[in-house]
Amino acid sequence: MQHAESGYARRKHPEEGRHTPTRKLEFIGHDGNRLAGQLDVPMGPPRAYALFANCFTCSKDVLASVHISAVLARAGIAVLRFDFTGLGMSEGEFANTNFSTNVADRVCAADLLRSEYQAPALLVGHSLGGAAVLAAAGRIPEVKTVAALAAPSEPAQIEQLLGATATRRRKLSCSGAVSPPSVSSSKTSKNQTV
Repeated sequence: MQHAESGYARRKHPEEGRHTPTRKLEFIGHDGNRLAGQLDVPMGPPRAYALFANCFTCSKDVLASVHISAVLARAGIAVLRFDFTGLGMSEGEFANTNFSTNVADRVCAADLLRSEYQAPALLVGHSLGGAAVLAAAGRIPEVKTVAALAAPSEPAQIEQLLGATATRRRKLSCSGAVSPPSVSSSKTSKNQTV
């Protein structure tokens, strides 16, 4: 068995006050870690399945993920969202991940949907998750639509943003305003957004 359903929960629609069923899922990621997911399902049979990629350090329960999944479920689309390795309820060390491993875990999530339900026809990503779904789309042949929300448009943009952040930190560190970031931390705060 590739995943384990741990029951149903009822979640209130943010705009209408109605409820949609959700299923808690677990599946194995690219490196063997157990990843925690949630499948938001419509009230009737799903018209299609979608895979949601949250921002780089966000959990599956970040407000944007919850609201977008609820809207899609209300439109008849089942949505799988999950925590990256080392975040939320997923196993592993976040410090051992990178963009490529996150893309590989998106493909594992699509494999789960394909084997247990139906392959995703829609990929949705927010922030760096938008870039991840663009990268994963070519590895999921059933995808018909990709939506990237507030995502970097090309790798150079990410490098520029990360480089500018590192430069600012070095300048502040040299002036004594802040201490340099620790690289040895094994988990990243679930409330940070990249």
